[in-house]
Amino acid sequence: MTINDAVAIRTLHLMRQKNITQYRLEQDSGILHGSMDRILQSKNKTVTFTTIYRLARGFHMTIYEFLDDDIFRRNDIELD
Repeated sequence: MTINDAVAIRTLHLMRQKNITQYRLEQDSGILHGSMDRILQSKNKTVTFTTIYRLARGFHMTIYEFLDDDIFRRNDIELD
């Protein structure tokens, strides 16, 4: 699993949990539709700190809250 996969899984989980559509998340985070599609499909080559910050902002949470999930504590996340 890559960090891109982990971000996609966390984002999709939060979208379901908070009942937020992709469109609403795009509007609240400032992430463009094409970029959001690539994030949700794990097609980004890299996920930046800025992107994670924007996702957290889109969910109306801190970046710490976004990253506070078991998916980011896994030992098998590839960083390359």
